Amino acid sequence: MAGRNLVGPEADALELGVVLRALADEHRRSVMTELAADRTDSERGCNSFALPISKQTQTHHFRVLREAGLITEIDYGNRKGIRLRRTDVESRFPGLLALLEAEHRNSTAPR
Repeated sequence: MAGRNLVGPEADALELGVVLRALADEHRRSVMTELAADRTDSERGCNSFALPISKQTQTHHFRVLREAGLITEIDYGNRKGIRLRRTDVESRFPGLLALLEAEHRNSTAPR
């Protein structure tokens, strides 16, 4: 079944302040660090992220990330998929995803 893509602003309209506000929240940044670390850029289900928050709150966080232009949501009716807009983010903010990927590595490394 084909889904309907829910996309935020065009790549050239991404705003640094909006992106930084979206990343300021620990749950949204956690989603973004996982997506940045996964170089396959495959579609992920909303439930594939280990977020200790309600489904309604997850929906809010994914909408904020989409509206900031960081992800695309694919609406299948009874579920949504999430995909990182890697090319758009990299072209507009070079190095941002590398920082998020490094944060992911540091948070998952044994101490």
